[in-house]
Amino acid sequence: MDIKHLIDLANDSGGTLYLMIVLLTLALTVIIERSRYLSNMIEGGERLIHTVISEHHTDQSHWRAFTEKHPNLPHLRIVDAALSIHAAPTANRQVLDGLLEEAVLHEVPKLDRSLWMLDTIITLAPLLGLFGTIFGMFNTFSVLGGDHNEALQVTSGIAESLLATASGLVVAMVGLIFFNGLNTRIRLVAHQLETVKVMLLNRLDRLPQAA
Repeated sequence: MDIKHLIDLANDSGGTLYLMIVLLTLALTVIIERSRYLSNMIEGGERLIHTVISEHHTDQSHWRAFTEKHPNLPHLRIVDAALSIHAAPTANRQVLDGLLEEAVLHEVPKLDRSLWMLDTIITLAPLLGLFGTIFGMFNTFSVLGGDHNEALQVTSGIAESLLATASGLVVAMVGLIFFNGLNTRIRLVAHQLETVKVMLLNRLDRLPQAA
């Protein structure tokens, strides 16, 4: 199967095989970017949790050093919120709890950024593959009414037309596997954010209770 034959197949599918390449490239881009981002978030979150466990005080200089090392870590937004309210003279545990929850709610939606594109590709790819197959079959059946050689071309054309459906299913399956994996990582980071919130709330025990 040479390049010219592949180009002919793509043209016979109504151009949907070209779209499959675009969708696959887009899906892989989202997968690689989100995988790297979430892996860094999980690793940084584990280090932060270990730091909170080992520290029994709130050292501003210590957290500044950690922030410089992990500037994009969403967990640190919660730490910043805790330190800011902890320094306020009217701070209490209830106010801190609400402020930390607000910080968590602000950071969670950023975790699944771009995943909507991967979700769309998973649904769209099989439909485009089916469209390409139908389009290819229209061209294939147009040779009916001739001799046996043309009938043989119909059989061969049907097999080639199914390549569009197969391509769509492959793109969807690859996307689905990584989509589920990325969602698992998102839940893990969200759990880390909640863990950091509770750990900070419990360790800032010098705060008075609200009346």
